[in-house]
Amino acid sequence: MNCNVRNVSQISKLRALPLFDAAGTRALEALFKASLPEDGLMRRAGLASAHLALAIAPHARKIWVACGPGHNGGDGLEAAIQLKRWGKDVTVTWLGNEQDSPKDALRSWHRATRAGVAIHSKPPETFDLSLDALLGLGCNRPPEGLMAQWLYAMHASGKPVLAIDLPTGLSPDTGTWLRPANTPTRLSPTHTLSLLTLKPGLFTADGRDASGQVWFDDLEVNSDGAPRHQINPTAYLQSPNPRNFVTRRHNSHKGTYGELIVIGGAQGMAGAAVLASIAALHSGAGRVYACLLDKAFGLSATAQYPALMARNIHSLQLEHASIVCGCGGGDEVRDLLPKILSASAQLLLDADALNAIARDSSLFRLLKNRTRKGLSTVLTPHPLEAARLLKCTAQHIQSNRIQAAQQLTELTGAVVVLKGSGTVITAAQTTPVINSTGNAMLATAGTGDVLAGMIGAKMAQGLSAFDAACDGVRAHGFAADTWPNPGPTLDAQTLAISIR
Repeated sequence: MNCNVRNVSQISKLRALPLFDAAGTRALEALFKASLPEDGLMRRAGLASAHLALAIAPHARKIWVACGPGHNGGDGLEAAIQLKRWGKDVTVTWLGNEQDSPKDALRSWHRATRAGVAIHSKPPETFDLSLDALLGLGCNRPPEGLMAQWLYAMHASGKPVLAIDLPTGLSPDTGTWLRPANTPTRLSPTHTLSLLTLKPGLFTADGRDASGQVWFDDLEVNSDGAPRHQINPTAYLQSPNPRNFVTRRHNSHKGTYGELIVIGGAQGMAGAAVLASIAALHSGAGRVYACLLDKAFGLSATAQYPALMARNIHSLQLEHASIVCGCGGGDEVRDLLPKILSASAQLLLDADALNAIARDSSLFRLLKNRTRKGLSTVLTPHPLEAARLLKCTAQHIQSNRIQAAQQLTELTGAVVVLKGSGTVITAAQTTPVINSTGNAMLATAGTGDVLAGMIGAKMAQGLSAFDAACDGVRAHGFAADTWPNPGPTLDAQTLAISIR
């Protein structure tokens, strides 16, 4: 059997990748097990893990494999067998027993002992590489006891760690990281080999911090990465490459590429609306009208950025325009929202517009009415804004980001962009998308306003609300991923004028 381990960041450049939650993964696993020899999947998982272990640390001599009591531990035992055969000094610690462990994991334990793999009750004092095979899909509470101690020893060692299928403590569905209290703040260099399927939890919430470099092996049951059976993906991991190009003909003009109206920028916060407007220009909108609620600042902004056109909202026709509303809007934006929600053809709501709607049931009804009238709407909340709209806490939002975004879409009918690590994009009757681009450099004031302007510009140029949201989020994160290092500090204004 050939090993098919691939770097997810590389294969995701080619296409969007399907992601399966624990239930979908188990269903696929059951289907494939029925067509393979006994323990076929577990042996393949062990071989793939051993191959990647050698690739990560080719000069490692002493390898510790920490195995849990279930199927994930069986994968680790199979990896230990291969590493032993290849001449490595392998120590296994196993939390299973002959009475309670699954039959296939128990058979792997017997094979490991026959192969001469050393099974110990304590970790080795020194090692060059460790494999985390403690918990896979079955994580539902923070690890305790020996499992927690072994995790601490792995990550406190400073040596590379390879997590088999999932880092122990990471929810495959939500990306919630149930870490023991004593987990080191600074983790060892970490890799994760996701087996059979890619799980959404690896790419959102805590997943990206917990997983490090993610690798994938479909165990040769599904070589093209798409499901062979009618089990729908939970989500898709968006490719970092653009999906939608706006082709510019020679025989065109600024009106060809749409007009965008940016409404916001109350006193003391006018910069937010200016950032959205600048980003929209650099994202290709033909005309951008800046309707700043702080009118004095609006005049100075257009003097500094002459391509922007300062306008009073009451002088503009909203029925055929794309609108971005709320960036720095303060309390003043609330009085404008009834007209904007009722009249605008395409609308993106951000920041203070979302907060006003969350507080006012009449505005919420107008928002939901837009879907009934066939008008396009995009919401771009961060977790706290989403919590206000759903009447819950930000912690609840973060505990299941995909579900929260879907609930907000179901409640409003809008396309939802739930910002954060692994931004989630949802739309009615559409499989959710998790964005693969972006990094912590975007954690600075104003970058959300830039994103709003980028998405609004793409809507103005003719993309659907969902496609504009997906492509805007992708490009926003890609700008951070490709930021020169060393180079200028990434701040919102520099980001806005650097969009490609």
